[in-house]
Amino acid sequence: MPTLKDFLEECSILGLVRAIANTGTTVFEVKTHIEKLYYAELPKGKYANMHTDLFEFHLNMDNIAQVKFETGEAKRGNFTTYAIRLLNKDELPELSIFVQWGKPGEYEPGQLEGWQSLKDKYGEIWTPASAE
Repeated sequence: MPTLKDFLEECSILGLVRAIANTGTTVFEVKTHIEKLYYAELPKGKYANMHTDLFEFHLNMDNIAQVKFETGEAKRGNFTTYAIRLLNKDELPELSIFVQWGKPGEYEPGQLEGWQSLKDKYGEIWTPASAE
């Protein structure tokens, strides 16, 4: 059974994404490609990490209980959005990953097919196996 680590590695097929973390007080968004992840086991949990020239990313994978695929309506514009939500045990998003468009509603070739292939493989709501 696939782990969250396996899933995150496969997210590279999405191309450019917008990763969003919302603490309830702060919303942080960054456009990036999910690639060159590396992993560390710390006393606080197992982490997926990514460094770029502009930001660092650290996700405590132990806090992710489910992965949910969602479509929605763009807040600005009349087009469909494609998201993956990494949810905690209370079903609240710890991280949202949106397929990033160029012009509103215009996705790069292969992005939506990548999102759909992940959804087909993992299902609309997926519970990851424990990490190794």
